[in-house]
Amino acid sequence: MILAIDQGTTGTTCLVFDASAQLAGRAYREFGQHFPRPGWVEHDAAEIWDTTRAVALAALADAGIRDGELQAIGITNQRETVCVWDPNSGEPLHHALVWQDRRTAERCDALRAAGHEALVRTRSGLVLDPYFSATKIEWMLENVEGLREQAREGRAVFGTIDAWLVFKLTGERRTDVTNASRTMLYDIHRGDWDDELLALFGDIPRSALPEVLPSIGEFGTLRDGALGAGHDGVPVSGIAGDQQAALYGQGCLDPGLGKNTYGTGSFVLLNSGETAPSAPPGLLTTVAWGIGERTIYALEAAIFVTGAAVQWLRDGLGVIAAAAETEQLAASLQSNDGVYFVPALTGLGSPHWDPYARGTIVGLTRGSTRAHIARATLEAIAYQTVDAVQAMEAASGQPLAELRADGGATANGWLMQFQADMLGVPVAVAELAETTALGAALLAGVGAGAWTQHDVARRDGTGARHEPRIGDDERDALMQQWRRAVQRARGWARG
Repeated sequence: MILAIDQGTTGTTCLVFDASAQLAGRAYREFGQHFPRPGWVEHDAAEIWDTTRAVALAALADAGIRDGELQAIGITNQRETVCVWDPNSGEPLHHALVWQDRRTAERCDALRAAGHEALVRTRSGLVLDPYFSATKIEWMLENVEGLREQAREGRAVFGTIDAWLVFKLTGERRTDVTNASRTMLYDIHRGDWDDELLALFGDIPRSALPEVLPSIGEFGTLRDGALGAGHDGVPVSGIAGDQQAALYGQGCLDPGLGKNTYGTGSFVLLNSGETAPSAPPGLLTTVAWGIGERTIYALEAAIFVTGAAVQWLRDGLGVIAAAAETEQLAASLQSNDGVYFVPALTGLGSPHWDPYARGTIVGLTRGSTRAHIARATLEAIAYQTVDAVQAMEAASGQPLAELRADGGATANGWLMQFQADMLGVPVAVAELAETTALGAALLAGVGAGAWTQHDVARRDGTGARHEPRIGDDERDALMQQWRRAVQRARGWARG
């Protein structure tokens, strides 16, 4: 049996897979979101660990696992979110700063104005944006009293969520290449923390960062009853950031294969092989995974708010009681009646990279209803994906033949059909929506010798398939109106 821990932005999912990579047990729990100021997003790292441990134990119980049956653990996680903790006590020293957090937008502007974008882009494959970890660590060093001194003396260490969980599970301070590649501190070509980038972002001590290992292989073994005494000694043998894990779980092991994961945000990744592609403006170059001495790269388009917009309808506005309601509400209308929602609730990602964009709803009339708002939210998920895919097609010079789709929103049949309509190509939905967790399990299984890369590549995990049903004229008209709405959202927070 393999345990996959999928530590996401709003909750933790744990799945247990058997020797045939079939689902044997599951559990899920949400945790708190903290918004101390507009644009600031934080998590309590201690709560994340408590939640993850409880969910892991529940999933193991659901699978009926007995002592000695658990072979390995895989971890996948929300990327870019940064934790800081005391390595001696194991206690957090500040709330984790979440990938959605925009507090360092002005710092990124200043670095860009000072001419540092080229260095960041060349070494890390990323763009200067508060989305990534580097300026979050710099902010904590400068704003948490005594933290810089603690970091220099080895009494404070930083890590992405995977590193935090590895520490709590095994006592080791280790991360994998995919998560390291999202910090803006890692040279993706040399495969090491970059001294110039560490200096640029406030002289971050190298010793305060975890050791970087390939995605497949042993990161440590369970200790001190971390998941119950019966599982002590079980290895954590696979780690990848959530989007890379989904790429692996979708079987996109060859160059040219790509997917979109519909979660809190949505992320389109295209396997680029063992050569790091030069990403044009609006796209990112990232590490897909590392195995042995080999590093596989990917081209990525990052969309910050998709599923989070549906959650906002539920929790922020009370427009719906459950996410599933949006499908029926959207289908109840013959068209969008000119209502568009740009869900730039934490700025815009690919291809715009505008941290000052803000959420905007346009086209409302007295006849507009909650069905229009729900439909506009689902449509926005599809429109943003089209923008990302078209930027990727322009960069690669290759048209997309089909989109492999996974994530929670793939359960919404109306959305998947609309996505196919707007892309003009088929959308192949993964049979298991939690492909991110499956990817973590497959990585861990390969790392533990349960499966081979060949086994992963030949899996067929496709479920529903949606073919486009509308013509180019209708598609182009909808996209033209969407882009008008986007222009109204751009730069709003600048005043």
